[in-house]
Amino acid sequence: MANDRRVALVTGASRGVGRAIAISLAKVGFDVVVTARTVREGDGFDVSHDGRVRALPGSIEKTVAAIRSAGRHALPVPMDLADPLSIGLAVGEVLEAWGHVDVLVNNAIYTGRGAQASVLDLSLADLREEVDVDIVAPLTLISLLVPAMVARGKGTVLNVTSAVAYIDPLDMGSYGVGYAVGKAGLFKAAGILAVELGDRGLRAYNVHPGFIRTERMELHVADQEGLDLTHAAPPEVCGAVVAWLADDPTDDDDPPRNGSLVESQKFCAERGLVEGWPAPPSTPR
Repeated sequence: MANDRRVALVTGASRGVGRAIAISLAKVGFDVVVTARTVREGDGFDVSHDGRVRALPGSIEKTVAAIRSAGRHALPVPMDLADPLSIGLAVGEVLEAWGHVDVLVNNAIYTGRGAQASVLDLSLADLREEVDVDIVAPLTLISLLVPAMVARGKGTVLNVTSAVAYIDPLDMGSYGVGYAVGKAGLFKAAGILAVELGDRGLRAYNVHPGFIRTERMELHVADQEGLDLTHAAPPEVCGAVVAWLADDPTDDDDPPRNGSLVESQKFCAERGLVEGWPAPPSTPR
C-alpha cells in the first residue's frame, strides 16, 4: 500500500457518531480503519443500567460498505476496548496492512451497567470496566500510535467527549458517576498532547457532539429518560466537524487552538458544514 495514503482509525464506528465520523472522513479523502465490537449486522447490543441486554442496529460491515461506496478504502478490524490483547492485535493488523495511522479518533464509550449507576449502587467491577474502556483503552491507542505520528512529523488525535467531563449536573438521572469520571479522565489528554508534542506536528482536540439523535437514543435512551429528540442533531454534524479538523485546514482564518475543546454543533453551524442543518426557522402563520 502507498505510504502517502491518509489513514484514519475510528473506534466505535459501527453505528451512531462513530459511523458518521468514519463516513465523513472518507468523504474528505481518508482511507478508514473501522473498529468496533459488532462485526455483522444483527449482532449489536448494549446493556442497560438494570442489566437488560438490548439489540442495536449497526455493524463494521455496514460502515465499511458505506465508505467503499464513497470511493475510499475501508479496513474492517474488530476490536474490544475492554480487552488489552484485542487492542494490541488490532493495531498490529492495521500497521501490517496500511503501515501507519494519521488520525486517531477515540469515539467508542462504555455502555454497560456502570455508566448509569449512582454512587451508592456502583460496583467496583463495573467502575473498573468503565475506566478501562473510557480512559485506559484510548490512552493505550495513543501510546501505540502517536510515537509514529511524531516520527512522521504530523498526526491528529480527536477525542469525542461530553459536557459531563467538565460541567457538574444540576441533578442526576441520565448518567452516573462512572460515565462522568470516564469522560473526564480522557478529557485532559488532548491539552497535554498539544503542549508536549504540538511543536513536533501533533494536533489534538476534544470534540463535543452535543445532543445527537443516534440509534441507541432512538431505540432505548429517549423513552427511558423522557427525552424529546425533536431538536437533536443528526450524527453527521459531529462527523463533519471531525473530518474538518482531521483535514488540517491551515488556511482557515480562525482555526481552533491546538488542544482545545470544539463544540461540534456550534462549530458546524458557523461554518455551514452540513447542508440543510440547522434548518431555517419556520415562518409563523
